[in-house]
Amino acid sequence: MADKENKTFWKSILEASTAPLNLVAATFIGFAMGYGLDSLFGTSPYLTIVFLIFGIIAGFRELFKLAKKS
Repeated sequence: MADKENKTFWKSILEASTAPLNLVAATFIGFAMGYGLDSLFGTSPYLTIVFLIFGIIAGFRELFKLAKKS
């Protein structure tokens, strides 16, 4: 019985530690995509801002999905 509780504890720790990483990664990926497209099309800073916002939204969406699952 203690082994099952231990696995549940470590699974919770793992899920909690990935939440901030997902938020930061999604934000960075959105920024990088926008920056790259701005460099390609010469539309600076418009696409950077748009894709940064998309990245932030995607990060929070994943955070809410994780919270809802718990």
